[in-house]
Amino acid sequence: MGALAPRSSRAAELGWLLAFFGASFAAAALGATATARSVDTWYRTLRKPRWTPPRQVFGPVWTLLYTLIAVSGWLIRRQAHERPARAAAGQLALGAWLVQLVLNAGWSIMFFGRRQIIGGLAVSAALWMAISVYLALSARVSRWGAALLLPYWAWVGFATALNARIWRLNRAR
Repeated sequence: MGALAPRSSRAAELGWLLAFFGASFAAAALGATATARSVDTWYRTLRKPRWTPPRQVFGPVWTLLYTLIAVSGWLIRRQAHERPARAAAGQLALGAWLVQLVLNAGWSIMFFGRRQIIGGLAVSAALWMAISVYLALSARVSRWGAALLLPYWAWVGFATALNARIWRLNRAR
């Protein structure tokens, strides 16, 4: 979209960007609601590996990641809309974007809300795979859109390993 794009087109793109932010942060809020019930009680009693990040790290990291998730989805939608040859690939990528967002909220609900460590591990593994699929599909539409989710993909890989270790340390529970 060039500097001379019509004002209505800019307004529409801003609307789409806000919609992607809304969806991303709605998933964040849903996950935070499930997490809040258990993080200071149940989670605190679990045995965790030494390499568990300090609690203060999670808020800033997830805020950045949800921002990247929103911008990535918006870039894919925009590129697919502006380049009809990429429309079909863009629709597939956006479907994967939505799946990963649902799984993202689902992990918090499973792990913290239901207090199911192994269930959380299953959702986390599925989330990592959904992000992988999204990366592969979105790279066909926008390399920048895909690249923005690489930190998220890496963090969820780390989180999955952390979830697996917490499960191993607390199997008797």
